[in-house]
Amino acid sequence: MLFLMFHLDRDRYVLDVAQIEEVLPYVAAKAIPGAPAGVAGAINYHGKPVPLIDLAMLALGRPSAAVMSTRIALLRYPSGTASPRLLGLVVERATDILARDAADFGPSGIDAGTPPYLGPVATDDLGIIQRVRVEDLLPADIREALFQQIAAAS
Repeated sequence: MLFLMFHLDRDRYVLDVAQIEEVLPYVAAKAIPGAPAGVAGAINYHGKPVPLIDLAMLALGRPSAAVMSTRIALLRYPSGTASPRLLGLVVERATDILARDAADFGPSGIDAGTPPYLGPVATDDLGIIQRVRVEDLLPADIREALFQQIAAAS
């Protein structure tokens, strides 16, 4: 199984590449006034607006650094319909692909009070790697409001 590795400060995280449509260079987003915290705005992807979440803002309360290694992971976000919706996720230092078995990841032992999108962990010589669960990035009310705002703007 392949994962896109990225960092939040010193910590390493991964996304399952099967959930990624494409990895794009970082581009500035069109702001969405009144959007919830962590929503960076929307980007134009092949003529269609796609909501953009800044994971550093969502997790750490600061925007992602606008540097060469900051990328937009265009995710296939489960929408509850037959086809997933696209959701852009800004991630920092997204420079590596990791090959690991899904069974290598297990409970972190620290579930209370952690965001629901933080999944199981694996270890290697450099420390801990944590999976990000795409399907749990947004609470249901924010997900629906966000996709409705994007649809209304298009």
